[in-house]
Amino acid sequence: MVSPDIRTKSPRPSSNKLSIPVLPPVRVADLAPASDSACSAYEHYLRLPELKKLWDAKEFLDWKNESVLKPALQALEITFRFVSTVLSDPRPYTNRREWRRRLESLATSQIELIAVLCEDEEEESETRGTAPIVDLSTSGCVLTREGSSTEVWKLHGDTTVVSRTSEASLLPRLATWQKSEDIAQKILYSIECEMRRCPYTLGLGEPNLSGKPSLDYDLVCRPFELHSLKKSPSDSMNLENYENQALYTTHQILESWIRVSQQLLNRIDERINAKSFDKASNDCWLLEKTWKLLNEIADLHLIMDPDDFLRLKNQLSIRASSETEAFCFRSRGLIEMTKLCKELKHKVPRILEVEVDPMGGPRIQEAAMELYRKKAGFERIHLLQALQAVESALKRFYYSYKQLLVSVMGSLEAKGNQGFGASDSLAQIYLEPTYFPSLDAAKTFMEDYWSRECGRHSPDGQRTGKSG
Repeated sequence: MVSPDIRTKSPRPSSNKLSIPVLPPVRVADLAPASDSACSAYEHYLRLPELKKLWDAKEFLDWKNESVLKPALQALEITFRFVSTVLSDPRPYTNRREWRRRLESLATSQIELIAVLCEDEEEESETRGTAPIVDLSTSGCVLTREGSSTEVWKLHGDTTVVSRTSEASLLPRLATWQKSEDIAQKILYSIECEMRRCPYTLGLGEPNLSGKPSLDYDLVCRPFELHSLKKSPSDSMNLENYENQALYTTHQILESWIRVSQQLLNRIDERINAKSFDKASNDCWLLEKTWKLLNEIADLHLIMDPDDFLRLKNQLSIRASSETEAFCFRSRGLIEMTKLCKELKHKVPRILEVEVDPMGGPRIQEAAMELYRKKAGFERIHLLQALQAVESALKRFYYSYKQLLVSVMGSLEAKGNQGFGASDSLAQIYLEPTYFPSLDAAKTFMEDYWSRECGRHSPDGQRTGKSG
């Protein structure tokens, strides 16, 4: 029988004990955005200051989730506009089939995250019931004859379900347009399915067969104000390039989800400080998903026509001014999000309830091994696992972005021909040593322990797969 008694003390170095090689310190320059002029030009192109005003507007003082859900819903609404833009593109050589598939998938991914945010809201007593909703079941269901935004569904027996439809969102309009009807219907069914565990639905025309109240979508998202930002300042340049709208819209969606991620990071910090580790763990897993979503959004560049995109790039004078100035670093929000994710490493001692050894001893590592072995306070294990998942998703994003630049603009412009030198800022991020060395060391020692134990108790007394 294998003994579960793993020593929590790090084994002392010896010829037959595991030793972890200590890598020489990698000096990585502090992560910083591109030049002020490049960042300002990027923000002006996207009308980001005006978008931020919509995000920052506090309409519902009792609704704590507003700062997280509002930019998420607005990103989804911009995606509806993107569908309309793509299907209205007159160019015969665009890959409409792949655009449709990608935008369907992107909308579904966003709805999934929005649904999880709504579910988590209901689980907390301080946020439960604070969302602005319209409960048609208690309003008497009085419908006007003209301009009604509701539908009545008659089910079996005397059961009547009222479905409310937003009057300002583009999704109901897409559902009535022949070119986009199938995409819109799929999105509506996704809303119906993903929101099934939520206390309310979005109110975008989904069937709402459960008869739940609807979020006051128009009041929260403000689609009219959002769509007033659909034209970029570059439109006045008469570029005659249809990829301009695609590029502009892609990055508006990207920045909206970066904003959601920043709000999640603020909430993670608050919850760890308050020792609400279970809630912090849920937010960390959400944060990991938002990094994956940013990847999905960035990959939309792959479908843009190469000639039109590269012509647009030069029309807009988009060019890295230095070897270290990667294009994504023009987003101050992305840089801030990355820094905040890296700073999560300082939360590990608080989670493990130990202080950092000023002499550099393995105190945190030993506390992690003790936690993993005894499984006391499993919500802390979940949180530590989620933190490492966030790191993995972050590095995966920057690695994928490096490949994306090469695919979209060529290796010379993307600096791909320079290899992974010290000046390659993207490579420095995804090749950087782990943010959580103590957790890494704890798992390394535990793996070695179990490898030895299982080898000792195997039928031939040797490790599996090894001889001698």
